[in-house]
Parts: sequence; C-alpha cells; structure tokens
Amino acid sequence: MSEAYLINFTPQETRVALLYNGVVQELHIEREHSRGFVGNIYLGKVVRVLPGMQSAFIDIGLERTAFLHVADIWMDRAAGEVQRPIERLLNEGQSLIVQVLKDPLGTKGARLSTQLSIAGRLVVYLPQDNHIGISQRIENEASRDRLRSRLQSLLPPEEKGGFIVRTQAEQASDEELAADVAYLRKQWSEIEAQRLTGKPPALLYRDLNLAQRVLRDLIGSETEKVVIDSRENHQKMAQFAADYMPRVADLLEHYAGERPLFDLHGVEEEIQKALARRVDLKSGGYLIIDQTEALCTIDVNTGGFVGARTFDDTIFKTNLEAAQAIARQLRLRNLGGIILLDFIDMENEEHRLSVLAELTKALARDHTKVSVGGFTSLGLVEMTRKRTRESLAHVLCQACPTCEGRGEVKTARTVAYEVMREVVREARQFSAKEFRILASPSVVEMFHEEEAQAIANLQDFIGKPISFHAETSYTPEQFDIVLL
Repeated sequence: MSEAYLINFTPQETRVALLYNGVVQELHIEREHSRGFVGNIYLGKVVRVLPGMQSAFIDIGLERTAFLHVADIWMDRAAGEVQRPIERLLNEGQSLIVQVLKDPLGTKGARLSTQLSIAGRLVVYLPQDNHIGISQRIENEASRDRLRSRLQSLLPPEEKGGFIVRTQAEQASDEELAADVAYLRKQWSEIEAQRLTGKPPALLYRDLNLAQRVLRDLIGSETEKVVIDSRENHQKMAQFAADYMPRVADLLEHYAGERPLFDLHGVEEEIQKALARRVDLKSGGYLIIDQTEALCTIDVNTGGFVGARTFDDTIFKTNLEAAQAIARQLRLRNLGGIILLDFIDMENEEHRLSVLAELTKALARDHTKVSVGGFTSLGLVEMTRKRTRESLAHVLCQACPTCEGRGEVKTARTVAYEVMREVVREARQFSAKEFRILASPSVVEMFHEEEAQAIANLQDFIGKPISFHAETSYTPEQFDIVLL
C-alpha cells in the first residue's frame, strides 16, 4: 500500500493531490487571492451581541463579520469559572483575540473561538491551558502515559500554557520535541507582542500555506514520497522540512519532466470527473451526487450491471462497490455537512450490514471527522462529515448564469409563451407602431414555425405588427421587447 503526494505550484495557486496505490483520493487547492483563514489568529472588535442567539458578530477585517457562539468562548474550568450568558461576557466595541475555526461558507461568515491553539509538527500549543493532553488516535494507555511524562520532563517548572501531543510524536526524539515546543513558544511571544501594539481588526498570526500544512499535518508512516514540480518551491520546502521536521525531508522529490505532473498521473482528468454529477462504477452501475447548501445526497443505481447470478446479488455487489466509491468521492470533492446515501434497497439484513461495514472501512482513511449512522426506516444511510472549507465544486465553479443554479433551463416554448404575455402587457401600457422581439435563435425559430399561428392571432388582438430578431449571444431564457 503506497501513498504519495503530488504538489503543483503556479504563481496563482497551489494544488495538492493524494495518491493511494496510484489512484487519486484527495485534492486540495489554495489560491493566493482567496487563501483560507482556518487557524489564523486575529485581534477583533465586537460589532454586535445577540443575547437571543447567545452569539456575537466580530469584525476581524474580512468581507463579512465573523461569528462567535458562547460555547466557543474559553473558560478557565480549572479555576472554577462557569459558563455565563454572552451579554455578560462581551460588550459592543470590545477588543478580543480570536482564532478562526471554520472558513466563511456560502453566505455564512467565519466561525471563531477564543480558545487559542498553535499547531506544530509534534505538539499543539494551548497558551490559555495548563494541562498536557494526548491525541485520541493514540489509544494505548501505556504509550499515552509515556508521551505525557516525556513532554513534562522537557518543560520548565514555571511553564505557562498547555500542550496536546500529536500522533507523530510517538517516533520523535526528545530533541525534536523540545525544538517543536521552543518554536511554538516563540510564535506565541510574537503574537502577544503584536496584540499589545495592534489596533482591531488586525491579523496576529497566519497559519502555514497549503504545501507546508501537508508536510506538518498529512504526511504519515505510509507516505513514500512528496513530489514537487517547482525547483524554487522544492528548495523552500526542503529548507522548511530540515528546520522543523527532518524525518520528512528525505521524502521530498523534485519533478523536472516536460509533461505536467498532474497530467502524468491522471489528476487533471480526475478533477474534471469530480465536477460531474454522475460517477460511473466499474461494474456498470453509477452514482448521482447532488449538493445543496444544507446537505448532500448520493443515489446508487445498478445501471447496466447484470453480472451476478441473482437480482439480489446484483444489488449487493453494486452497493458494495458504491460504498468504496462514495468514500473516495467524499474525500475527492471535499463534501461535508449532512450526507444522505440512497443505496439500492436490500431485503437481506446481512447484505445491509456488510455494505455498512464496507462503507465504514472505506471511510477509516479519511483525515476529516466522519460519523455514520445505520439504515433508516426509509432505507437511507445518514452520515455527517466535518466541513471546515469549501467543497471542490465551490472552489472551482460558480452558479450557472443561464439557469441561475437550478441545473435546468426553460424550454423554448415556455419562453415563447412568456414573451407573448409580455407583449400583451406592454401593448396595454404603451402605444407603439410595432413590437420587435429580440430572443435566442431557438425561441425565434419556435415563433416562425410551431407558434406562427399564435403570433398571427396575437397581432390581430393588439392591432400592431410583431417582428423578430435572433440574438446569438442571448441565453435560452433571455429576451427583450423593443417598441418601435
């Protein structure tokens, strides 16, 4: 089982693809003009406090004010501090140091927290806490105790702030742990200095760029290589790795081939497929993926698959293959929030349990938090996937200006009838010698052929001639009526 990261650099954007056994599993895209905000620390200003929602809007200098809920306001539990209503904690105009938990999504502003953390390679620094926590992924109790003791021995007695030990720390030396702690303490000192001199809204700390975050957060024991197609950025990343994560430095490779890196490994083709509504399965079945602002639905269909001995086996095998494909598509498209999976109905309970187990197994490799429920009474599988950034489609695409995001356009006949109703309205309001209709070629053709008699009747009704002009630049639903 091999895992590799491909990093494509251009001046405008950075793209990262995760390949697992040669198949693209994840895509990450960061554009310079719209770089994400998660992890950034700001000195903000309270704009409005909403007691009814127990929330506040904070100006941190972004296009939209950010959102802070009372549950995300840090309390010193060790000192016996209890949660109080937000109106007793914050006042309009107050300065506040906050960190972004979620990027702005759709019409929603960024979500904030006052519990600050700065991530390193091996540990996460918590400047407001005083305890040492261990990553939940380290399940062995002896290992957890050993890591806690190791880190505690490296900290001076008067150390202020707490730490969370990450999974990568299990293989790290004491020197590497100490270096990571020193680096994070230095970062916090710089943030504190800026906070004392800055005026809100102000950016105090910006998280690493996408390529650096890949080295810090995503490289694991199964990663065989990280291929970079830019010599300059390869040198920068090699220096970054040498300074902060020496064990990763040997994995970095520079690709200097003539053929683009993403073309060579089929990533460009996968990006185009990931934007399509339909996903074909190898067996002949297919998925239909629909994304809305509130949730995402994935429908499984047998399509042309008739390879099994019985119809039940056909359904079962299609659903098993779909479970693996769904897990991959969720990562590839970065779909999040509430997700409803409509597998083909299965009467056999063992088949249902097997499909659910296959789905859970396929989702186990996901870096994002996932929660899967069982089959509902309607035969649907409900699941959630944590959403901290925009989906691939939202990053690369915009709503169609022709259909305005509906996914469909009106027929030429429907538009023709709208035009005729509008002509009647205007004939009653204005006195004109002639009405000229500007519309798309398909609508004008409809008037000349199938609706020619209707136009003749309309001219008799309003007592004025009607002429047409086909505008090739018009969308199927666009039209204008000119009074002559």
